[in-house]
Amino acid sequence: MRNRQVKNFLALELLAAGTPMLLMGDEVRRTQRGNNNAYCHDSDISWFDWSLLERHRDIHRFVKELNAFRQRRDVVEGKALSLNQLLNQARIEWHGVTLKHPDWSDHSHSLAFTLRSLRARFLLHGMLNAYWEPLTFELPPVPAECPQAWRRCIDTALRPPDDIRPWETAAVVGQATYVVQPRSVVLLALALEGPPGMFPQGP
Repeated sequence: MRNRQVKNFLALELLAAGTPMLLMGDEVRRTQRGNNNAYCHDSDISWFDWSLLERHRDIHRFVKELNAFRQRRDVVEGKALSLNQLLNQARIEWHGVTLKHPDWSDHSHSLAFTLRSLRARFLLHGMLNAYWEPLTFELPPVPAECPQAWRRCIDTALRPPDDIRPWETAAVVGQATYVVQPRSVVLLALALEGPPGMFPQGP
């Protein structure tokens, strides 16, 4: 569960439109044991333990794949946009477990979104389940002009290497719903035009 939560936080950080803020070692579960002012410590609190690369190689791989996805996701389009400009231009729909019905209440444990890239070349559909039980999310229908189906690029509840897959090897999702496991993040991708090379390759 701890590994899953680490992947959840990393996925949200690296899929966001803003600049990601990662500390050295976050990609291998390095910890400062709660000390957020460790720059002045010449001790194991601030050192990098290289054995973590082997101990948490699944997290390291997950972050490498996330970085590859971020570089190719085609949201910013290479333009020098401020975050406010990007948000104003974003074509995003918010959902809950039911399409177009997000639950913004204080007690909500789920959220979903569908994001169309600025050039309308692909769709992303993300589902977040912070509940302690599985939730079944409705999926947006595939547009009639699109010959492809949704592909599951990320599901933090799955064991490696299925937790994150490049486009070419991502599992096809043909059903109208998707069961998101407790405390997990799922991201589906759908190419609307062009070759699948816009999606992440392997490391």
